[in-house]
Parts: sequence; structure tokens; C-alpha cells
Amino acid sequence: MNRIRTSAIATSAIALLSLLNGCKAPADSGWSGYAEGDYVYIASPVAGTLKILSVQAGQQVAAGAPLFTLDATPEQAARAEADARVVAAQAQAENTTKGRRADEIAVVRAQLAQARAQAARAETEWQRQKALVDQNFVSQSRLDDATTACTQARDRVAELEASLRVTTLPARIDERASAEAQVEAAKQARQQLAWREQQTLQAAPAAGLVADTFWRAGEYVPAGQPVVSLLPPEARKARFYVPEAELGALKIGQAVNLHCDGCGAPIAAQISRIATQPEYTPPVIYSNTQRTKLVFLIEARPAPADATRLHPGQPLEVHPIKSEAK
Repeated sequence: MNRIRTSAIATSAIALLSLLNGCKAPADSGWSGYAEGDYVYIASPVAGTLKILSVQAGQQVAAGAPLFTLDATPEQAARAEADARVVAAQAQAENTTKGRRADEIAVVRAQLAQARAQAARAETEWQRQKALVDQNFVSQSRLDDATTACTQARDRVAELEASLRVTTLPARIDERASAEAQVEAAKQARQQLAWREQQTLQAAPAAGLVADTFWRAGEYVPAGQPVVSLLPPEARKARFYVPEAELGALKIGQAVNLHCDGCGAPIAAQISRIATQPEYTPPVIYSNTQRTKLVFLIEARPAPADATRLHPGQPLEVHPIKSEAK
């Protein structure tokens, strides 16, 4: 009876051991993952009607290739207005460096000549009246009137002489500085509008695949809304999860091989990121007996030449590349 019981226990132990061995992952079975892409969404910072969509989904484009063009009529009109404002400001600034026109100066000179003649006549009249007062032929009041007229004539001459000097002078330093500042402000405003006009034409920042387009020609595109999504080769990567127990053997820059259906030869890649926070699959109570369910996200990037063999969403199997023993 005891031998039968012992035999049954041994048989059960062997069966359990075989079951456990069958549940273990085979050596170097790799890690499951998938391909993913960091898409570049191309938008314009200005709003406008989509005039030309130069690409379509699935098309390969080179760096600098035109992607789309918005209607630039408002921006072109605003820039033309800014050009005119710059010309006006420059003319005003140039005007502050000059005196008055020749005809204006001639008018002042003629007025000065007339004033000098009147002053000479007033001087002569004053001398005559003074002589008459000295001989007691006229009253002192007549001499006082002549003195006043003579003084006014001299003052008028001095006024016109100062006015003539002013006509040949440029504007004051503060006025010239203000005019020059107005010119600079107009130029900066023109530059801003020229930049807005340039933003109506968007080109590919890098070579890559046009993943999708979101608007059609004739539609109004708000500012900042993506029109085209681009996937450069260097933006393709592999994402996979590694159990906590195997994390210590991995490091940034370590080489791995990516395997996928229909990809042919393995794709060499390097680990570019190791997540700093763990994930649970599925969520469990953290305990020493359940640490096998604790995994870390790992990202690996292949060379750009090989990256085009990866398609976002494609399942992958990742294997570490073992170094050869010396």
C-alpha cells in the first residue's frame, strides 16, 4: 500500500515538473514588441485657405520639398502696405536732415531785405526828429515815436536774420532720432509681415514618408492645425517590454536584433531608452512572489537605412545580440 502511494506521489511530481518545464520560456526567446513612429505634424502658424496640397499619403518626399501652400493674398497686401510705410518713414527721416527749400529761404531773405530798408528809413527819421527836437522845432513826443519805430525796425531785422539761419539748419537731434526710430519700427513691421507671407508655404523639414493629409484644397485651415503628417526614417523605432528580472542586463546603446514577419534578415538596432517607471501586466499587488509581472518599457532605434523596413503598429520580436566569447 505504501509503495503504491509512493509511486503515485513520484508520478505526480514528475508530471508537475514536466508541466513547470513546459511553462518556462525557451532560452533566448526574445521579447515581444511593436514598431512605432514619432510623426512630425506640419502646420502653418497663420490661417488661410488651402490653395495647393502638393503631396498625398504614402508619398516619399525629400527634405525641402513643398508640402502645401495657403492663399497668401492678405499677407501680400499687408506686406505691400508695410513697404509703403517704410518708404514714408525713410522720407520723413531724410527730411529732418535738411533745411528748408530754396524758395522758402528766398522768401525769408526778401523779407529781411525789406526789414533792413525799413530799419534804415526809421533810423534816418529818428535822426531828423532828434535834430528838430534839439532846435526846439518839435516836441519830445515826436522824437519818442521815432525812437520806438526805429527800435521795432531793428528788432524785425534781428528776427528775420535768426529765421534765415534756422531755414538752413536740420531738425533737432531728438526729432531726427524719433524719425530714425520710426523707420526702424516700419522695417520690423515689414519683416514680420514678410515672415507671415513665407509661412503660407510649408516645406518638408526632413526627408520621409507622408503618413497622412488632413485637409483638402479649398478648405479653410485654422492657424496651427496640422495639414500633413510626416514620418522620417530616423523617427521609426521599436518598443518592447522586458521583465524586471532581465532589466539589469540591458543598457543604453546595447545592440539588439528586431524580427518581424516578412522583414527578411534581422534588423539591427540600439537601445535608446529604458523607462524609469515600471508597468504591471496585469495590475497586481506588489510582492516578491509576483515580481515576474513587473515589466519596463524599452525603445530601440535602427539605422535610418534599415528603419524603412519597420512599419508602425507592426508586431516585433526582439533578441539581444550576445557578444562572442574571447
